[in-house]
Amino acid sequence: QVQLVESGGGLVQAGGSLRLSCAASGRTFSRYGMGWFRQVPMKEREFVAAIRWSGGNTDYADSVKGRFIISRDNAKNTVYLQMNSLKPDDTGVYYCAADVNFLPTTDSSRATEYDYWGQGTQVTVSS
Repeated sequence: QVQLVESGGGLVQAGGSLRLSCAASGRTFSRYGMGWFRQVPMKEREFVAAIRWSGGNTDYADSVKGRFIISRDNAKNTVYLQMNSLKPDDTGVYYCAADVNFLPTTDSSRATEYDYWGQGTQVTVSS
């Protein structure tokens, strides 16, 4: 069983920055693929960013490329999402997810690939 706990959400003005953190349990965290997704009411959960176990390979949704950075600290069992130049469209509940069976061929943008999810943290960007 893997538990994920997100933190760092809040209210920020457009153009501002936030850093989300996701603390994970599990002895083999370094082997997990980790992802961030977001969701707004009445819409499907949307892929934001993902990082492979080594931290060397990352993927981003087109809407956040150049503004968001995903990273991980395997010694702390934590994954981060640095969000810069925030826009009102970035508003939503942000979820951290873990893929404990990650393979090099995994499509990390698919929510169905992930086995465990956090409870989410609200990010609100005002205009």
